[in-house]
Amino acid sequence: MSNDKRDVVVGDSWGKLRRYTPARIALGRAGTSLPTTPHLEFQLAHARARVAVHHELDIPTLEAGIRSRGYETLLLHSCADSRPLYLQRPDKGRRLDAESRAVLAARPSPQDPYDVVFVIGDGLSAMGIEKNAMPFLDAMLPSLDQSGWRMAPFCIVKEARVAIGDEIGEVLGAKMVVILIGERPGLSSPDSMGIYMTLNPRVGLTDESRNCISNIRPEGLGYEHAAYKLNYLMTEARRRGLSGVNLKDEAEALPQIRPTSAENFLIEPDEPHPSLR
Repeated sequence: MSNDKRDVVVGDSWGKLRRYTPARIALGRAGTSLPTTPHLEFQLAHARARVAVHHELDIPTLEAGIRSRGYETLLLHSCADSRPLYLQRPDKGRRLDAESRAVLAARPSPQDPYDVVFVIGDGLSAMGIEKNAMPFLDAMLPSLDQSGWRMAPFCIVKEARVAIGDEIGEVLGAKMVVILIGERPGLSSPDSMGIYMTLNPRVGLTDESRNCISNIRPEGLGYEHAAYKLNYLMTEARRRGLSGVNLKDEAEALPQIRPTSAENFLIEPDEPHPSLR
């Protein structure tokens, strides 16, 4: 009997689509099961997702990166005093602990209210923050500085959920909060970052008050595009006095930063378009 895997693995007619996506499609089959290689790759992806959930954020490196760019930082913590509690009680990650709230409340109020406070939370994937937060901020902050946005100190929060940004913004009296947070790991993206923006933040707001930009990473939404989208949403939220479901992303598309693979992904690159035949 031949050992050639082609005698065992049955290919899939949609295999050409795999070049366009990391999604698990067209894996073929061996009998009625997955071939060994895709099965092992799935197990590895699952293990990476589990590691991402429990990975502890490298706060000193993040703090040093922000301060080296000339911005002040504050280190805060949610009411979840451990990772297991954070995972079991999402509500604990949405509020600051008493010590952190006192730190914010003790800060002198600026003469003019802050236009925005940036919050950076570990979320469900600290890897997503470690990999993407600083490159994104490098793409985003110059335009805010040039436009004269008054920014509060950057708040780095451990064991954070999205809604914790509302409390931080409320205590600091900021007109807007933007939280960068590690997204729930997927089986092809254990290191993705999400951004949530809220106008007039305060405790008790729900998701309909927020605008979300997700899947920020080199393999997903690039930093320049994410910064462009957030800049538009922040500018429009301030101009129109609203955010969330009432504020749509109507920004004009950026020119392609990277060349696209084909006009139609269902057409092989070397196959002429029907109109040219």
